[in-house]
Amino acid sequence: MPTRFKGHCQNRDTIRPEQVSGYPPAMTMPPIAADRVLLCCCACPDHASARTIAETLVGERLAACINHLPDISSTYRWQGAVTTEQEQLLLIKTTSSRFEALKTRLLQLHPYEVPELVAVPIEAGHAAYLAWVRANVAD
Repeated sequence: MPTRFKGHCQNRDTIRPEQVSGYPPAMTMPPIAADRVLLCCCACPDHASARTIAETLVGERLAACINHLPDISSTYRWQGAVTTEQEQLLLIKTTSSRFEALKTRLLQLHPYEVPELVAVPIEAGHAAYLAWVRANVAD
């Protein structure tokens, strides 16, 4: 842990990043009551399925932006065997209020039997960008 964090409460859930000396002023914390922005990850088997999923989710306002990371190598256990495959990773920006609809639609579109879909709440970010994400997934 960096030296500047020494001496703070051991329970990191009680300390918000903006309370820590040296926290970048360009980063902002979303209000607790605000619709939390999420970063979701989804691996796809190929470019065509990744593009279809990305264009559909953005087109239906379930995601504001999706980045494609081509040619990632994924190692996982499937049906009792360890396998490594080349995949496309989608980094999906949405909000907590749109996540369930996004998940439902992604599961309809995705060719895998058990697609990867994990969501991480954004704790800090550029306020204008976070507002843009919220505006572009609004019902």
